[in-house]
Amino acid sequence: MSVEAAYRMLYLVVLLAFCIMIGIMLIRSVLTRGVCEKIVCVNMLSTMVICTIAILSRMLDEAYLLDVALIYAMISFIGVMMLSTTHIPPGPKRPRFSSEES
Repeated sequence: MSVEAAYRMLYLVVLLAFCIMIGIMLIRSVLTRGVCEKIVCVNMLSTMVICTIAILSRMLDEAYLLDVALIYAMISFIGVMMLSTTHIPPGPKRPRFSSEES
C-alpha cells in the first residue's frame, strides 16, 4: 500500500465518521426541547460540515473548497449570533435590547 492510498483511506474513514456524527447531531437537534440546546446543535452541525469540506478539499486537491469552508464559517457564525441574540431569554445581568432604548 502506498502512502497516497493510506491517506485516501484515512480521509474516507474520517469522512464516514463525520457523516455519522452529523446524522446523530441532526437527530439530537430534532429531539431536544430547549432553544439553547438547538442553537448548540446548529453550531455543532456547521462546525462538522466545515471540517468535512476541509477534508474533501485536501482529499480532492481542490483549493477553492477551502474558500467555500471559510465563507460557510463566516455565515454560520453570523447565523448563530443572530439566533442567540433573538431566542435566548435575557437573564438578570443581560437586559433585553429593544428599538425604544436606542
